[in-house]
Amino acid sequence: MDHAEENEIPAAAQTYCVERPIFSHPVLQERLHPKDKVSDSIGDKLKQAFTCTPKKIRNIIYMFLPITKWLPAYKFKEYVLGDLVSGISTGVLQLPQGRGRRIAFCLGVCRFGFVAIYLTEPLVRGFTTAAAVHVFTSMLKYLFGVKTKRYSGIFSVVYSTVAVLQNVKNLNVCSLGVGLMVFGLLLGGKEFNERFKEKLPAPIPLEFFAVVMGTGISAGFNLQESYNVDVVGTLPLGLLPPANPDTSLFHLVYVDAIAIAIVGFSVTISMAKTLANKHGYQVDGNQELIALGLCNSIGSLFQTFSISCSLSRSLVQEGTGGKTQLAGCLASLMILLVILATGFLFESLPQAVLSAIVIVNLKGMFMQFSDLPFFWRTSKIELTIWLTTFVSSLFLGLDYGLITAVIIALLTVIYRTQSPSYKVLGQLPDTDVYIDIDAYEEVKEIPGIKIFQINAPIYYANSDLYSNALKRKTGVNPALIMGARRKAMRKYAKEVGNANMANATVVKVDAQVDGEDGTKPEEEEDNVKYPPIVIKSTFPEEIQRFMPPETVHTVILDFTQVNFIDSVGVKTVAGVKCETIFFSSFIAQVVNDLTRNRFFENPALKELLFHSIHDAVLGSQVREALAKQETSAPPSQEDLEPNATPSTPEA
Repeated sequence: MDHAEENEIPAAAQTYCVERPIFSHPVLQERLHPKDKVSDSIGDKLKQAFTCTPKKIRNIIYMFLPITKWLPAYKFKEYVLGDLVSGISTGVLQLPQGRGRRIAFCLGVCRFGFVAIYLTEPLVRGFTTAAAVHVFTSMLKYLFGVKTKRYSGIFSVVYSTVAVLQNVKNLNVCSLGVGLMVFGLLLGGKEFNERFKEKLPAPIPLEFFAVVMGTGISAGFNLQESYNVDVVGTLPLGLLPPANPDTSLFHLVYVDAIAIAIVGFSVTISMAKTLANKHGYQVDGNQELIALGLCNSIGSLFQTFSISCSLSRSLVQEGTGGKTQLAGCLASLMILLVILATGFLFESLPQAVLSAIVIVNLKGMFMQFSDLPFFWRTSKIELTIWLTTFVSSLFLGLDYGLITAVIIALLTVIYRTQSPSYKVLGQLPDTDVYIDIDAYEEVKEIPGIKIFQINAPIYYANSDLYSNALKRKTGVNPALIMGARRKAMRKYAKEVGNANMANATVVKVDAQVDGEDGTKPEEEEDNVKYPPIVIKSTFPEEIQRFMPPETVHTVILDFTQVNFIDSVGVKTVAGVKCETIFFSSFIAQVVNDLTRNRFFENPALKELLFHSIHDAVLGSQVREALAKQETSAPPSQEDLEPNATPSTPEA
């Protein structure tokens, strides 16, 4: 016997046998003892919110000062070299740059960061790819050494590209040569870093070497004066004295301030999510908002530009081995050093060198175009979100593009819930497993039972579609069923000569029924009357011979994937009529929704709820067997109720 056979699990050990009652909802509730619920009154919530505990204090400190959380856990030997190289490399790219300030801070304190959940991964990746194209086009004029107007807003990418192409005849060959040389060296160096990253203690700081070499060559050969190469130029030294913002201008800029705050946050959270997915950590949207708000509020006192995420420098920091916020701190110290003392050292740095560094580090963003084949194979809806976000952000600008993308993403959610998939399930023979009958040949339907499944909530937007799909796939049409029953009763009444028979009600559950044309009875506004679900009908054999044979006696509605149902959905479900309708695999929220909408005014309806599909199938088979016994036996005196089953007329 070989090793594989020795480790083979016996077939008997791969099976299980369960013996338990059929779990309808009442039976299951008898076995369960609910836990005491925590009070959710407004007073208790306020009391809990304002209760001070050590845990809450610690969480608040972590939220406002995240350094207190990650610094004690900092792995010095593992991170410090990468952070040092990354901080220096990112710092040398920084130039003095610059009103969403307090708005962002207030939004963060108010927990507005939840909006980040609407920035799905396809949206984020399409948005950051479009942002990368914006950055790329803005760098072209520096790479080619041409002078063009700065464009912003709708179609700014097109205008910027056209402007560069129109001036390409005036390109500076020296600037282009320097830029391409740096571009090639960086590409080769990054490939080397990637290939030998396991052997290198830290990535080689290529950007830093490029800046130093570019500055040295430019200064040594006097490229600005000799070849008219565009350089960084004079950098202002020192910090401006702090001053309060001019509040008289607030009414003129508050609309733009809100827009800048939203777009700045969106760009930041998009970049953060991209890097978080790559490196496996979580992002707190509220914390990002607070950080942006504090930076802009303090920076406004020194007349800085609005602060947000820099796509290019974030990629440089990540690509050069930065692991923690310490790299950002070092980059900031580099800028402070340049502002206070060493700015003159970078005056000869060619702009083409900076543009080449930025373009090379956009490679990762451009690689996101490879998402398109993946989403084409996996999800056309996510592909639509990606393309819509990219195109709108590219041509409408990042602000309008972002708004368009979020709207499209929300519309896809509505579309998915409004147009879900509907399936009729069958049983894998001799098991309690139920699968889509259209998917596998081995799956068979159970005679007389239809198991119908929807993969979305049932609410006003899809209730009609749900009803139509249920009729189409199960063959259960309430209007036709009730019409056939009335027609059979009339035929029997006509045959026996009893005209009152046509008005008799043979359904044991007394409730209103739909008309023959499928119309529903009028409903009182204050007392909603749902169309009934027929639990069981008892027809004498004399009437049954006038009715067409019923192939479906039970419909089981599988609610496994239904997480809520509104009042319109309850009416739709209640309008289904066959001999029996069961609910299976329900969740507590759905039961609460049905209860709030007075679906269980008739207590017998709770007997229709079952723990699983298999419980519902077994319950249906038991009820059907009992019903056949009742219909085959002579009617008892209890069944001969007034207005229920008339007595047989005398001969």
